[in-house]
Amino acid sequence: MVAGHLREKNGYYYIILSYTDLQGRRKTPSKNTGLPVKGNKKRAEAMLLEARINMAEELERLMEAATIPEEPSPDDIPFSSFMSDWLKMMKNSVELSTYAGYKQSVEKKIIPWFDKHYPGIKLRDVKAKHIQDYYTFEMNEGGVTANTVIHYHANLRKALQYAFKTGLIDLNPADRVERPRREPFVGNIYNAKELEQLFEVVKGDIIELGVILAAFYGLRRSEVVGLKWDAIDFEQKTFTIRHVVTAVTLDGKYSLVEKDRTKTKSSCRTLPLVPPFEKLLISLKAKQEENRKRCGNSYCKEYDGYIYVNEMGELVTPGYISHRFSAILEKNGMRHIRYHDLRHSCASLLYANGVSLKDIQEWLGHSNISTTANIYTHLDFNSKVASANAILGYYPTA
Repeated sequence: MVAGHLREKNGYYYIILSYTDLQGRRKTPSKNTGLPVKGNKKRAEAMLLEARINMAEELERLMEAATIPEEPSPDDIPFSSFMSDWLKMMKNSVELSTYAGYKQSVEKKIIPWFDKHYPGIKLRDVKAKHIQDYYTFEMNEGGVTANTVIHYHANLRKALQYAFKTGLIDLNPADRVERPRREPFVGNIYNAKELEQLFEVVKGDIIELGVILAAFYGLRRSEVVGLKWDAIDFEQKTFTIRHVVTAVTLDGKYSLVEKDRTKTKSSCRTLPLVPPFEKLLISLKAKQEENRKRCGNSYCKEYDGYIYVNEMGELVTPGYISHRFSAILEKNGMRHIRYHDLRHSCASLLYANGVSLKDIQEWLGHSNISTTANIYTHLDFNSKVASANAILGYYPTA
């Protein structure tokens, strides 16, 4: 039963409904009728009656939809249907960017391959051999890297582990698969001279801020875009990484995801505000104020508080940073590297100049020092030459 009454507030009638939802929770939603109190009581009462009837009908529809059909036997569940259902379940369990990755690999890769090579295969009939054949296909004919296959494996194993935990299968076949060996990171970095040239060519360009934050401070692209003015402490000469912005494409729709938390707990870090960067920030702040006054009502207010905005106040997106960075390199005849390689360049220079792995880990915001060691310790060949020269005197001569 849906009850209700009218309430007067700020000179208008409000409809207050009272009912119990399907979970047994008491609900009392309020809705403004838009009718002034004076002279509109009968109209408001009619709207109240209509609202009660509509809500009662909606509850009845929800009750019918909630009728649980008989579950199919685990032996009858098609593998593709299970993967689709698992994907829907994960949508509300993980970050949007993570879900987008799941969706891409499951819907564009895993399901189509199984539907083509093993059409109609049941969940319980999927064996390690099937999964192994899929990985072999992706690497030999799909042209993907071993690291990409490992990514597919993580998604597939996670889904099948859920099936195992819920009793749909007796074991997880993905546990019996031989994963390809992870390919080691090969750094494509700029040396000190190249970085010096880069800093010079980006001066005054919109990409300048992004280059400095990535090459000098080693920030990730999401951290660069997410930097806000309230993270800057001009008195203590520090700034803190605590907010990120990532780009997600889901079902063909591009969107930005703003988060008040970094990739990991260690990624939230405070770094020193060196004089050249402080000078650039002060200049950017003044320019923002000037653009805000010049554009008036046309100035975008949605991203107030962000540092990396264009002349109209619109946020400089992650995709634009990568595109603009590549264009700047090509225009100036510089060797092509990815924007993210500036972060690797930063770490390599720190290591080459004697900065400890522990300090590099904290500077970059790695959660585990093994990550830092695995990625960067091989980048500085000069240290190996120095080690060779140190023992050269003991090497037996001919």
